[in-house]
Amino acid sequence: MKANVKWDRDLSFTGVTDSGYKTVMDGSGNAVSPMESVLLSVGACSSVDVVEILKKGRYNLVHCECELSAERAQSAPKVFTKIHAHYIVKGEGLTDKAVARAVSLSAEKYCSVIMMLKESVEISTSYTIQAEE
Repeated sequence: MKANVKWDRDLSFTGVTDSGYKTVMDGSGNAVSPMESVLLSVGACSSVDVVEILKKGRYNLVHCECELSAERAQSAPKVFTKIHAHYIVKGEGLTDKAVARAVSLSAEKYCSVIMMLKESVEISTSYTIQAEE
């Protein structure tokens, strides 16, 4: 895997992955910040796992959302000290056992972003199963 990050202007940078996707990040609040990008990566990576695990369990999943909250160190480098991921899922026949298992497997075994952070960041999870409308 390769990527390239190029300075655009001020504190704005454009990243391009070897698959050709682009993202703009900015250190002055004009786009997603690099730390926000890391937090979003936690949610996206773990949500991919949750969706895949539930679909493999033959659940008819219609919605998966991950609400993230994080705390950072007070002084530089202002690394994350805590991250909480709360998953909101909807689907036919979803059970507490199935969703708890999917969330747990992601956080403890499959999510590569969480695995990279877990030695230095306190990571917690929770979930809500919403009724289909």
